[in-house]
Amino acid sequence: MSKDDVALQALFNYLREDTEACNREIVARMESPVPLIPQLGAHLVAAGGKRLRPLLTLASAYLCGYHPSPQRRRHVGLAACVEFIHTATLLHDDVVDESVLRRGAASANAVFGNKASVLVGDFLFARSFQLMTEDGSLPVMAVLSQAAATIAEGEVLQMSMQNDLATSEETYLKVIHGKTAALFAAACRVGAIIADSPSEDEKAVEDFGTHLGIAFQLVDDALDYVADEKILGKTVGDDLREGKITLPLLVAYRQAEEKDRQFWERVVNEGKWQESDLAEALRLIQKTHAVEETMRRAQSFAEKAVAALDVFPESEIKSLLSDTALYAARRAH
Repeated sequence: MSKDDVALQALFNYLREDTEACNREIVARMESPVPLIPQLGAHLVAAGGKRLRPLLTLASAYLCGYHPSPQRRRHVGLAACVEFIHTATLLHDDVVDESVLRRGAASANAVFGNKASVLVGDFLFARSFQLMTEDGSLPVMAVLSQAAATIAEGEVLQMSMQNDLATSEETYLKVIHGKTAALFAAACRVGAIIADSPSEDEKAVEDFGTHLGIAFQLVDDALDYVADEKILGKTVGDDLREGKITLPLLVAYRQAEEKDRQFWERVVNEGKWQESDLAEALRLIQKTHAVEETMRRAQSFAEKAVAALDVFPESEIKSLLSDTALYAARRAH
């Protein structure tokens, strides 16, 4: 077990009762008289996943002093809501990216087809909004509905800059803020809201989630070029094949010699990609230390996440969140 897995497992163990309740809520809410919906839902549950985003909702609530009552466990329902938003976006993303693997197993669209994946993704979005309305808090609904819109904007922005090496790092960071960090931030913020936290604490956990989300996506983008495919759960080089502009690619292009820049322009800008180009692309990524630079940036954002928690007194849950942020930026998968 890697250090990041140990950190995440420690957070899970601390929140085990609530996490298991959240998982039961997720399974129950996937029930439908339409058989394909629970079938596809069972496929998603079986595929696993870290459940990091709902863990952040649960942990942030406790960090901010939330005390659930036996009659109403708002943090569990909202954690499930966050996971539904996340899973819905994954279903849609795999269709857009024509992915065949997700977490090392066949993606839902590969098994059930694109139409089913899109429609079940819509169903999960609808379920998330049902959970929001059942909670009954307009501030919670405002945060989560805005996050859902921001995720869509991030994905559209990423699509619009596809195959364009002129993309700036500023634009790239806007993309990963939208597609990833916005939901991390929202997951944390709703925990603070239901704890009736002061605005300073709410802002602190939101900042924590934002910085952690950016670090998390930076590592994902780096691993696309270097990770073991069996561990990564997808094919190495997928981002390059799809023309996605990520930080490792931008660093490698910026530091490339002229003949190497011509290679990148042919493969990325012109889309003249051959499978034999992957080895050369990986060589150039290694030559320019693009992965190391991306991981260094991830570590910097993880440290910003930890610093955001300085407003809170020392506690076990604060330490667990800090460890999770630091190790998430160093993970190998």
